[in-house]
Amino acid sequence: MNKEKRRIVVKVGTSTLTYDTGRTNIRHISRLVNVLADIMNSGDQVVLVSSGAIAVGCGKLGLKQRPTDTPGRQAVSTVGQCELMFMYDKLFSEYSYSAGQLLITKADADDPERRNNLTNAFEKLLEMGAVPIVNENDCVAVEEIAYGDNDCLSAIVARLIRADMLIMLTDTDGLFDSDPALNKNARLISEVEQITPDLQKLAGGAGTTRGTGGMITKLHAAQIATEAGIETYIINGGDAENIYRVLDGESIGTRFKAVK
Repeated sequence: MNKEKRRIVVKVGTSTLTYDTGRTNIRHISRLVNVLADIMNSGDQVVLVSSGAIAVGCGKLGLKQRPTDTPGRQAVSTVGQCELMFMYDKLFSEYSYSAGQLLITKADADDPERRNNLTNAFEKLLEMGAVPIVNENDCVAVEEIAYGDNDCLSAIVARLIRADMLIMLTDTDGLFDSDPALNKNARLISEVEQITPDLQKLAGGAGTTRGTGGMITKLHAAQIATEAGIETYIINGGDAENIYRVLDGESIGTRFKAVK
């Protein structure tokens, strides 16, 4: 690894963090924290943008399916967020790192004063050696629950803190030229120089029943980040050590070149 200190935003999706039951995938979250703590030990700074509050809340409450109404999703998110932060705090503390929770809405990033306050909070957390853990404030962010996702939020955060790199973890190996679930001959697109309308058509629709995203939201996020000069990757989050491979310069997943 390059030993020059880097600022890295890692976004992890619901499908990586949970099982179909809605319960937390302890193996995945433990390995993710292990890798991120090790990266911080090397001198890099890490911000984690984590989805999963609604899915984990459903599991915690014993609900068989995600609520279809917005107030229901808001309610279960409050339960799930407590559970997620408990696990992150416990796991990061095993490596002597403190976790700091930031619940953000779109309005926080849009309003100049709130954006400045938010940036200052990030800077102080990183200066103190803590791990900022970011999620949408699902309890009040109705627009985000209905239409949004943490993919674009991760890009906004990366832009806000002037990150060097954005890494989005998902349940596929990256962006393919067709749906790999339907076409066994689908080919991975290893590098993207420009996000075009034709490329966006390849991204398809929404993601899993547990999440709100999908590949199209990741392309939107990549566009936000790369236009801000931030190199972006979409990689398989099933193996957290894939993050090491990105940082070591290996060809893995889909790399989106930063716009110079």
